[in-house]
Amino acid sequence: MKNILISACLLGNPVRYDGKHSLIDHPLIKQWQLQNRLIPLCPEVEGGLTVPRAPAEIINPSLILNSNNEDVTQAFILGAKKALQTAKDNHCIVAILTERSPSCGSTEVYDGSFTRTKKTGMGITTALLKQNGIAVFNQYQLEAVEEYLRT
Repeated sequence: MKNILISACLLGNPVRYDGKHSLIDHPLIKQWQLQNRLIPLCPEVEGGLTVPRAPAEIINPSLILNSNNEDVTQAFILGAKKALQTAKDNHCIVAILTERSPSCGSTEVYDGSFTRTKKTGMGITTALLKQNGIAVFNQYQLEAVEEYLRT
């Protein structure tokens, strides 16, 4: 059976920067949980960042700063590498990651101004997973994940 890497916050784990979660209540998530196909992971926590933590945004492709103007790029890179290794170790062919996150965004991220302005782009973890052949979707694309798994 094909496994799915998933952002831990989407399963209700309080690992977001603000100490909260982003639980999604959806029949497909429940189905995949019953099938033991979901592999939860928070790349930012895996990279060594704390919960809670200052929000971070991608300033440019090689720099991620938090709202305290601290460079957290290396933690994001480490978390992305650990996510890739976890995906490989668990035979994940697809990931469901949290949209707009500097780690997990798949189509949108915040623009680096800390004004909640969104722009087209992807997070560090998403980019690394895609470079290694793992399809990445966000929490609003669950039916597309199901379709992808059927093919």
